[in-house]
Amino acid sequence: MKATQVISLTLLSVLTASAQVVNFGKCPKPDVQANFDASRYLGKWYGIQKIPTTFQKGQCSTATYSLKSPGVIGVLNSQLSTVGSAKVKNPAEPAKLEVSFSVSSPPGPYWVLSTDYEGHSLVYSCTDFGEFYKEMTWILSREPTLSEQTIEELHGILSSFGVSVDKMVYNGCVSYTSSCY
Repeated sequence: MKATQVISLTLLSVLTASAQVVNFGKCPKPDVQANFDASRYLGKWYGIQKIPTTFQKGQCSTATYSLKSPGVIGVLNSQLSTVGSAKVKNPAEPAKLEVSFSVSSPPGPYWVLSTDYEGHSLVYSCTDFGEFYKEMTWILSREPTLSEQTIEELHGILSSFGVSVDKMVYNGCVSYTSSCY
């Protein structure tokens, strides 16, 4: 067996065991939010649903975005208890950001697929690993809840390019735990 296949299968086993979604092939390239306006995106967002990740195990996460400098958005994630930054990789596609929380790890994609800025946001992230890819997605809201109709519409977007929405879990904010506020 080729070395790349052995490495790919080893990584696949590790990622699969950690409950993250791993698929064979290359990352899909979904459409992102047209005319994305980062200044309107700033502020606090509540996690409503997500694909489980190894780094976000708790419930009721929030993310607060602030302008650090031109082209750089500060990210405060309550689950990670850390501050990161997001940068637009290509000004022609401002809804495709790269986010990093540590200098020791490479930045990851943070693509805003859909947002109305005042109610919901749909975020997608995908990274290729040779013959397979790892994907993550989050449904966010300005409030600790979001209507089922909106969630279903966002699921439709994800399903249109192959995301298994049945793997998504509620983030816990809908239970109104005190840590959400």
